[in-house]
Amino acid sequence: MFCQNCGSDVGDAAFCTRCGARQRIEGGTSGAADVVSAPPPYMPAVGGRANTTQWIGQGWELVKTDLGNFVLMTVLMLVINGALPLLLHGALTAGFQGACKKKLLGHRFDMADLFEGFHFFGSTLAANVVITILVFLGVLLFIIPGLILAAMYNFTFLFIIDKKYDYKQAMRASAAVVKQDYFGYTIFLIALGLLNLAGVLCLFVGMLVTVPLSMAAITIAYRDVVGFE
Repeated sequence: MFCQNCGSDVGDAAFCTRCGARQRIEGGTSGAADVVSAPPPYMPAVGGRANTTQWIGQGWELVKTDLGNFVLMTVLMLVINGALPLLLHGALTAGFQGACKKKLLGHRFDMADLFEGFHFFGSTLAANVVITILVFLGVLLFIIPGLILAAMYNFTFLFIIDKKYDYKQAMRASAAVVKQDYFGYTIFLIALGLLNLAGVLCLFVGMLVTVPLSMAAITIAYRDVVGFE
């Protein structure tokens, strides 16, 4: 049997191991189509508070151990994303954060890892479009709601690529983590935004360091608060 969302071979599994989509099973015992229920919602561990300075510090330690590859991956991401940002940003972000996960687990990563997020293209695209719209509407409401919404969904792409959630599950799971410390996670997001702004002001060259630093810090935060699959 093939996934009805991404087309991958799923055998008799109830959920696709590639994109996480639940599978509709035709012709149940009643003669009608049976639909497999979705897995239970993600329940975060209690006490998952933000630690901005620690995560950024550890992010820099991770990036500088393989700075050349991180810079090359950033250049590749910025070039590809520049063509169709709304369509490709989600998949590229998921792939970059997946590469950071591999590095944290002690594995080698290469440029091909950047494209791993395209295995979940449908979910990452849907998540990126929905988050972009929500954050834009939040910014219109005196900016602060937009920052909070951006912080709420900061871990969405990691939930997609790590736990194979669909975009709705991933967004709900990310929000469940962040609601334990809205203020702390918003400060974390603002700190990363200021770092990337500094990278832009340095004739954009600084972004070759601040972008991978941001990706690494978010992945480390996810590892500490959620844990890798």
